[in-house]
Amino acid sequence: MDIENMEAFVKAAERGSISEAAAELNHLQSNMTAKIKKIETYYDQVLFHRHARGVTLTEAGERLYEQFRKMLLLWEETEEKMGRSGEKLRIGTMPSIGGAVFSGALETLYSSYPDLSVTFRTGSTEYLEEEVARGHLDLAYTIGAGHHKNVHYQRAGLEEMVIIGKDITPETDFYEYIDGRDVITLSRQCLYFSALDQIYTDYGLKQGEIMEVSDFETLVQFSTIGMGLAIVSKHVADRFHILDYLDIPSPYRFIDLYLICRRHHVFSDVEKQLMARSELA
Repeated sequence: MDIENMEAFVKAAERGSISEAAAELNHLQSNMTAKIKKIETYYDQVLFHRHARGVTLTEAGERLYEQFRKMLLLWEETEEKMGRSGEKLRIGTMPSIGGAVFSGALETLYSSYPDLSVTFRTGSTEYLEEEVARGHLDLAYTIGAGHHKNVHYQRAGLEEMVIIGKDITPETDFYEYIDGRDVITLSRQCLYFSALDQIYTDYGLKQGEIMEVSDFETLVQFSTIGMGLAIVSKHVADRFHILDYLDIPSPYRFIDLYLICRRHHVFSDVEKQLMARSELA
């Protein structure tokens, strides 16, 4: 049993494909298959179901995957502590924040660390929590504190929300504007939408039809041509150069922003610099 074999098994499990895992690890598919077969022989158990679309883990494979992930994570941390691994950043944010808030910090860091390796992912709070817990990411910014047992939550600030839509002027009354108007959102489960929904409930306002879209670009386009209003973060409004928006009244305007990492994770120097220099600092 060696680290390369473990990595081959874990990558194939995560990708659901031996060929995709081989390409990512820069191995021949035959070598990947041999590595996985060696592990199956060692444990005398079938670890993957093979099918036309790729592979899925058996029950025994699921157990081994969890153990190997822990072992690889410990190995990576050991390499870092002993100075054997290059500088790297594995970070994530919600789509509402995006990567632009890190661009200035990353430009500075690349000048100091020319060989810096960066992994960047965006997704929901739940997705980011799972990526951090599994060791795929080392830190991420999310809204709202979850309760994942393997994740540490550190309050990092506040996310300001605004209302965007057509025909908003400085004289527009917030409550009159949102009353009866259709709403465009990424998801009904989104914390932004939940905050807006609470305003409708608390003030007895009528909510129009709800339209769910797949990305912020569509959400902004639809709202600005008058198909409905949308609640977004100030970061999104700034990113799309929206100058006319409605400030949301207190106490609904802000949502807690959290920095998450694995429990007992020790931030590296490069991670500390990123956090200090990003626009979220």
